Amino acid sequence: MEERARSCLLRSRGTLEQDIKASYLMDHMISDGVLTGDEEDRVLSKPTRREQAAALLEVLLRKDNRAYISFYNALIRESYGDLASLLHNDLPQLSPEGEKSFSNGISSFVQGILSEGGVPQRPMVFVNRPGLLNQVREKLYQLQTRVGWVTVFGMAGSGKSVLAAEAVRDHSLIKECFPDGVHWLSVGQCERADLLVRMQSLCFRLEQNLTSDTSLRPPSSVDEAKERLRFLMLRRFPRALVILDDVWDSFALRAFDIQCRVLLTTRNRSLTDSVSGQKYSVPVESGLDEEKALEILALYVNGRLHNLPEQARCIVKECKGSPLVVSLIGALLREFPDRWGYYLRQLQKKQFQRIRKSSSYDYEALDQAMDASLQVLNDEHRELYKDLSVLEKDVKVPAKVLSVLWDLELEEVEDVLQEFVNKSLLFRDCNQRPYLYYLHDLQLDFLTEQNRSQLAELHSKVVRQYRQAYTDGPPTSADVEGLYWYRFLPHHMARAGLSKELYSLMFSLDWVKNKAQIMGSAHLINDYVEHGAVLDQENSEVRLQFQEFLSLNGHQLEQRPFPDVVQLALSQPHFSEVYRQALQKAKERASKGQLYLDWVNRSNLESLSRLVLHPHQNSVYYACFSRDGSKIASCGASKTLRVFKSTSGEKLQEIQAHDDEVLCCAFSPDDRHIATCSSDRKVKVWNVEKGTLLRVFMDEHEEQINHCQFTNTNRHVLLATCSNDKFMNAKLWNLNKKTSQNTMFGHQEPVNHCCFSPDDTYIATSSSDGTMKLFEVQTANECKSFDIKTLFPENDDDDDDTSVIVKCSTWSADGSRIFCAAKNTVFMFDVATQDMLLEIRTSRLSTVQYCQACPNSQLLALALSHYTVELWDFEANKKMAECSGHLSWVPCVQFSPSGSLLLSCSDDQTIRLWETERVHTSSAVALKRDFDVHFNRNDITVVAADSKNRLQVRSGPAGTLVFESGEQKSRIRSTCICRQTPAVALGMEDGTVQVLEVPSGHTLATLLGHTKTVHHCLFTDDGQTLITSSEDTTVRVWRWRTGECLILAGHKEPVRKFHLLGSSSSSPALLSWSFDGTVKVWDLNCGKKLQDLECHKGTVLSGDISPDERLFSTASADNTAKVWSCASWEMVFLLKGHKACVRSCRFSWDGKRLATGDDNGEIRLWNMLNGHLLKICSRERKDSMDSFHGGWVTDLHFSPDNKVLVSTGGYIKWWSVERGEVLQTFYTTGANLKRIHVSPDFRTFVTIDNIGILYILRQVEGGQL
Repeated sequence: MEERARSCLLRSRGTLEQDIKASYLMDHMISDGVLTGDEEDRVLSKPTRREQAAALLEVLLRKDNRAYISFYNALIRESYGDLASLLHNDLPQLSPEGEKSFSNGISSFVQGILSEGGVPQRPMVFVNRPGLLNQVREKLYQLQTRVGWVTVFGMAGSGKSVLAAEAVRDHSLIKECFPDGVHWLSVGQCERADLLVRMQSLCFRLEQNLTSDTSLRPPSSVDEAKERLRFLMLRRFPRALVILDDVWDSFALRAFDIQCRVLLTTRNRSLTDSVSGQKYSVPVESGLDEEKALEILALYVNGRLHNLPEQARCIVKECKGSPLVVSLIGALLREFPDRWGYYLRQLQKKQFQRIRKSSSYDYEALDQAMDASLQVLNDEHRELYKDLSVLEKDVKVPAKVLSVLWDLELEEVEDVLQEFVNKSLLFRDCNQRPYLYYLHDLQLDFLTEQNRSQLAELHSKVVRQYRQAYTDGPPTSADVEGLYWYRFLPHHMARAGLSKELYSLMFSLDWVKNKAQIMGSAHLINDYVEHGAVLDQENSEVRLQFQEFLSLNGHQLEQRPFPDVVQLALSQPHFSEVYRQALQKAKERASKGQLYLDWVNRSNLESLSRLVLHPHQNSVYYACFSRDGSKIASCGASKTLRVFKSTSGEKLQEIQAHDDEVLCCAFSPDDRHIATCSSDRKVKVWNVEKGTLLRVFMDEHEEQINHCQFTNTNRHVLLATCSNDKFMNAKLWNLNKKTSQNTMFGHQEPVNHCCFSPDDTYIATSSSDGTMKLFEVQTANECKSFDIKTLFPENDDDDDDTSVIVKCSTWSADGSRIFCAAKNTVFMFDVATQDMLLEIRTSRLSTVQYCQACPNSQLLALALSHYTVELWDFEANKKMAECSGHLSWVPCVQFSPSGSLLLSCSDDQTIRLWETERVHTSSAVALKRDFDVHFNRNDITVVAADSKNRLQVRSGPAGTLVFESGEQKSRIRSTCICRQTPAVALGMEDGTVQVLEVPSGHTLATLLGHTKTVHHCLFTDDGQTLITSSEDTTVRVWRWRTGECLILAGHKEPVRKFHLLGSSSSSPALLSWSFDGTVKVWDLNCGKKLQDLECHKGTVLSGDISPDERLFSTASADNTAKVWSCASWEMVFLLKGHKACVRSCRFSWDGKRLATGDDNGEIRLWNMLNGHLLKICSRERKDSMDSFHGGWVTDLHFSPDNKVLVSTGGYIKWWSVERGEVLQTFYTTGANLKRIHVSPDFRTFVTIDNIGILYILRQVEGGQL
């Protein structure tokens, strides 16, 4: 310290010791970095105020010029103007070194002006906010030629004061705009007397610079001080800037309405409405971004950013980057560096009073800072603000919701909210209309803590006010107001302890329907999960029933037009409360003429899926669990990445990830990042929480990247990728480097999959070259190779060795064994010896698309091309379960980390979650779609082959099993019931036809003659004759009891079906159609070909005869249908218009209409009087299967009164013939329905879907079709 300055301190020592309060001054000096915490503690350890002052001066005398200047500024800031005047004349000049240290390179001219004006130094820890800083300076430059006000406003602790001080540390700004000085005045919450003291200190500072006469009387009132300041600013300092820090009240601001230039910081943006002059404002966002907040913490603890513990990130997240909280905690951690966890817990517990003050903040603890903001409200508005305690974090609400809560007119509410916004007590999102309002997390936490004892009552008030406003039922619109109530009404009921009201709401099918239509099923499922504990107190079974209904039908509830929830609910088990409510509603509506179908045999079926999701509008190629199992990520042909909750399917993140199909995604070991790879040859790494792109790896892979995978542990995180490149097709990446860390050479064909061993020692690669290789992760050197193509005998396939493509590999939990999939087989090897230990062969008609071993059991999951997932016990080499439900290829399966769940994704755009234990223990047998049905009054008989190639006979509405044959040698491909005798005909794949007696199972006849698959069989009405058609191009007419056979030969392609014509006459005929495009007419008595009609250029796929047998129709793969005369055998009508194969056709019972259905799912109704098109029966838009009917329209039936048409495709639809509009839709669990059998009264419908589920549907009584 300069001698002159030291002497001044010694001369003034007695006066200073007598008057100053050291603790007030030391806050500023610590902030300036000239005093340490230890020195502060030593000063404060002295027993009396005078001794503390003496100790502070002793410390000062041992320091440099910076300390003297800091002490002088502290005296001014704390209103010791008379004492500061003792030191003013001896202010030292800083040395270049000291100046640099003190001002971070700011020029001495600027530093001198700021020091004299009492502008606080930068805090010890300072992180620049250049965007905001530039905004403030830009506004200050507006004051270069005019007087006015620049307002920096924001909530408590948003960093306004630091920003204002930093804004004037600019040489050009001061020189050009404020050469007469910058004067800082801390205003705060003050009465008139306190305000006068502050104005006196500013007068003193300004007058000190003009004269050495210290006897000038200080102003004695605020008005006098205002006039003196007006004179000084107008006459002596016309181009000076006054900075008013932390202004709360308009009366304080009006005291400075003296035609000068003012920069003010405040929480109330509307304060300047009370003063005159030009006005500018800069809003300060409430939080720093994560990286800047972490930078502050790192500076406080003198550490590096990447060395901060995980709690640092959690602290920033918890306080939303509040500069105040980050600085408070940073200062505390400087003293107690091991308390990261402690301070995080205090934040999480809302223990704000334990986060006590940093060096230079005005309040003792964080709770005092928050509370001070509320004290400016009047009592009425403080009560209204208290109601905001019930809001959820990060939730924005419209004014209409608060209008309901406060029972005020909307305009009144908007006025109140404007006041809250002006005082930085509330934030407004102006990017939407209507405006949305929300609280900062800290404000909400403080409110919640302050009103903890009243929270239940506050939530009860929300529910009461909602009921008062919505007496006629819940809102029906999807505006932001309606969305709020649907999303949070259950939450308010649960928090209020209104359990009965919550049961009534959530156990209601009406609520389910309304909320699902507006918000989708995921939010609903999440409600049942979140409030499960409360709901289970009433009835856990009912809660599970509603949750299961939504979990399994959620993908249907995403469809538009929105499905009939009552009809969906009628598919629930009959003991379910969901079904009970649906049946009641269906009966009520049926009495008014609406159509509903009851799945009467539903109770025999157990659903094995736990959750069905529809995350993408295209094929899902890959999905995986996060490492903690709480999230699922999926990707596919839609080019997007989606992250959602594994419990409910609620969307957490959706990212437009790539320019082409996304082939794979993978969570990092800590679940904070997700990697994606794509056909666009790029690998990208994303922040899971924010959805932001962190890194792109490109240019090194020249072909599509098939798979990516992170290491399993956090020790040394690497990312592996593999591609279709010829040589450089497997790489390892370090996320901190721009280029790959290693390339693994060895494969000379595309690498389809890569995966790390459980301990990250090895990485396995699977290639189209027919091999699987293991590489050491550390060196990237190949250490083992498994030649899979040699394990397939040459006579197994005509292709050469290159046809063996190794699809993927997976490791056992202990890493001692490895599995790989190729063709229809999975092999298991011992890693150490490379011995093959196991070979699992699946159906020869399928291929294994993917396999994964369970992380904690001996289960192995296989994804198969024939739409199913199989579970195998690899220790016992036994198939444990088959999971059916997908409607297309399954490219991926993944176990959850606990092994309790299994997910599968499919080209049908869905993801299914299975409970491993449930599917593991299930032994359900599926039926095949080659079935026949006989209706006999109220009785129903169904015959069908099952998945074990046995014949099953089921009877009655419940579909009770009455007969089951033994396993047949050849696959059953067609069945037929004899209406006259208790017999069933079976057509086999090898051409054999058997007739069995039921229920005894005795073989009545074995008919040999066909050489290929028998596609269709039919008994004549008298039961004496059996007709069969075959892949061998013939139709055979059997006297089945004797074995006599009449062969109808002439078709050149397989004959799939035929129709009888004039069966009741003495000369019956038969119409057969074939893939050869012809229809042939045969005399059934002699086998003579009566007509040979070349009907179509393409395959004839279907045919029908009108009830009066005057016309017959054909439908073809050439996209047309034709109508023919049975008298002249000439074509009557050519029906054009379909844009795909016409697969089905059916005459109405009165013969006046023909319905045709095509492979796009479109149905057309034609007038049989003139061949004109009457109606097109179609959805508004295509469904998830890119069809208007979930797939091909395979079967059509008219009701006896010709008013209703039923059709099958991917599901079943009933149509109004007159209007062409859909009356009802029944969504089957599976799809690809081949046909539907309809009872004569059109009230019972029977079909089987592609996963083998039998549906006996009966119209709910009460209405007429």
